[in-house]
Amino acid sequence: MATHFQGSLFDQTDDIRLAPLDGLRRTRLGAGAWIDLLPGWLSGADALFERLAAEVPWYAERRQMYEQTVAVPRLLSHYRAGEPLPHPVLEEAREALSAHYAGELGEPFVTAGLCYYRDGRDSVAWHGDRIGRGAHEDTLVAILSVGTPRDLALRPRGGGPSLRHPLGHGDLIVMGGSCQRTWEHAVPKSSRAIGPRISIQFRPRGVS
Repeated sequence: MATHFQGSLFDQTDDIRLAPLDGLRRTRLGAGAWIDLLPGWLSGADALFERLAAEVPWYAERRQMYEQTVAVPRLLSHYRAGEPLPHPVLEEAREALSAHYAGELGEPFVTAGLCYYRDGRDSVAWHGDRIGRGAHEDTLVAILSVGTPRDLALRPRGGGPSLRHPLGHGDLIVMGGSCQRTWEHAVPKSSRAIGPRISIQFRPRGVS
């Protein structure tokens, strides 16, 4: 799959490994929602990006919108509970997150969804969890990003000022509490020339 990816000047290593999670910093958003951030959780993130871009079985999805079927502007791959993940470090990441958040979450992360944003035209619209358990109860979604940073935007559901966090090159964000039902998030399109990014979303069972 042809992409133009420029690696980070600060991550010139093929040693793909995780840092401790004790560097996480929490921001409370209000209404019971919060996010945890840990920049550069994964070293060797550029090497992992290259592996995932080349080896994951990506597929393009089409969805009905009004009276026509349109292409979803990103590539996707999904790993259900019990399915092996495409790189051992992602198994380690899921186990580390499950252990770290065991007291708050009360259950492990079990699925992994991958999104491949090939350039600035790929995006995801504003959304929250409207079909899974997060629509009516607190939960957590953890997102690890590799590749070129892209903004993850968050705003209160119903309107209000938005926040933006550029995520890539091994950055971690965890959305917790009521975040999936009281806030929305998006990866906006960009008119700038921008390289590709892959996000890996870890979720508990029944959270979409």
